[in-house]
Amino acid sequence: MPDDFSKRGEFHKPTLFSGAKFDGLEGGDDPARVLRVAHESARALLSRARDAGDPEVVDRLVRYTDEHGLDALAELWARSGPHTLPGALWRLYLVRLLIHQDPAGVSLLFQRGTEVLPTIDPVVAGAPIPAGPDEVTDLADRILRGVFEGDFPLALDRAAAFCRVTAAGASSVADDQDAASPDRASELTTRALRLTTTADELSACARLARDGALE
Repeated sequence: MPDDFSKRGEFHKPTLFSGAKFDGLEGGDDPARVLRVAHESARALLSRARDAGDPEVVDRLVRYTDEHGLDALAELWARSGPHTLPGALWRLYLVRLLIHQDPAGVSLLFQRGTEVLPTIDPVVAGAPIPAGPDEVTDLADRILRGVFEGDFPLALDRAAAFCRVTAAGASSVADDQDAASPDRASELTTRALRLTTTADELSACARLARDGALE
């Protein structure tokens, strides 16, 4: 996944956000005004959710892209830098949408990742083992809820861990597919690279958030 995820014109409402789009998104430069709006809107969204203290408000924010697609969020946040508040929120919504639109495929990659990755990332991500489609879908929602309910750095760390585990799974499955289906193997390798990049970006955002420096 590149630093800037999308061009506004790539999205339609409601957006069906395929794995191929996740792997190949590109971005452009941000005018100063758009950048300012991105940062102000991200801060306002978090403040609204936390000040309201209302689970229904949080539910609506988590489900926002289910009803409206990515158009509005793309316009606000998609071109923000990867180590910014709007950039972090954008990546969290993208990861959630990727999971929701292919829970079976993502759960397969995540489960493989838990089997081949010798780190504590599966524990940090917080998914049960084994994790099927329902479990990874629930995890995506719980991570995003954590953003709005208080512990933003932890939510970022959990999302980063999920991406690392899924990336490891994608790499492992790609190795299995290399001889029989080289095109599929190449697709999975690209997915793994994008997920690894996203994991690194989210981890960096978590560190900044803990230092009070994620703007």
